[in-house]
Amino acid sequence: MIDIHAHILPGIDDGAEDMYDTLEMARMAADSGVDRIIATPHCNIPGMYGNYFGREYIDRYESVVRAVRKEKIPIEILPGMEVFSTEDLPELIVNHKIMPLNQSRYILMEFAFDEDPEFADSILKRVEEVGARPVIAHAERYEFIQDYPQIAYRWFRKGYVIQANKGSFLGRFGGGPKRAADSLLRHNLISVIASDAHSPLQRTPYMMDVYEELSREYSENHLDVLFQYNPARICDNREILRLEPVPYSGRQQLY
Repeated sequence: MIDIHAHILPGIDDGAEDMYDTLEMARMAADSGVDRIIATPHCNIPGMYGNYFGREYIDRYESVVRAVRKEKIPIEILPGMEVFSTEDLPELIVNHKIMPLNQSRYILMEFAFDEDPEFADSILKRVEEVGARPVIAHAERYEFIQDYPQIAYRWFRKGYVIQANKGSFLGRFGGGPKRAADSLLRHNLISVIASDAHSPLQRTPYMMDVYEELSREYSENHLDVLFQYNPARICDNREILRLEPVPYSGRQQLY
């Protein structure tokens, strides 16, 4: 498996606190069958985290790569960021302040959970216009997606990549995100499932639990697309595989 969303760099955001946490998370991911993981610290959150691409990011990332190799943990750490979407995001991308997922054209983007969907649409369009491909982090956690999942269908049709968190399928963020995740997956709108790991204790990078949970309903081939094939295509800067989406009818289908 390949995990494209994990807060595994130490001491840079609300993820791994130190190198001990980082190495424990790397071991946990490897033990669950993950052989590549993209380090995606929070970036561009006003008043909280800057973490733009630069010397500090490079030094911290390279220190993790060295430590994982020294400990002989069988996992590859790749570079990336989870960038908070603001009006100036397209300019930040053009000015090379944002690290795409493994230096590809794919940008992992997040929004405020109560974001205005019109603003989200506008920023996604502008990001695409500067040559990047939006990967929408934990789409099922946004209130407007829970209320109007047709928005996710529209995003999918525009070519955006929708990523869901493993914890949502396991009910760890409450009923709303779980219902949304289950619904989006049934409608073939989710292209990647990732851990969004923050710790070796809670919100961990262990992926086998969600894989086994979803294997009760979905085929091995379907899950391999979500956990392996599409993440690999993103890492390699190639087009992902898109299943035929199932349209929504009516206002919403989650309740």
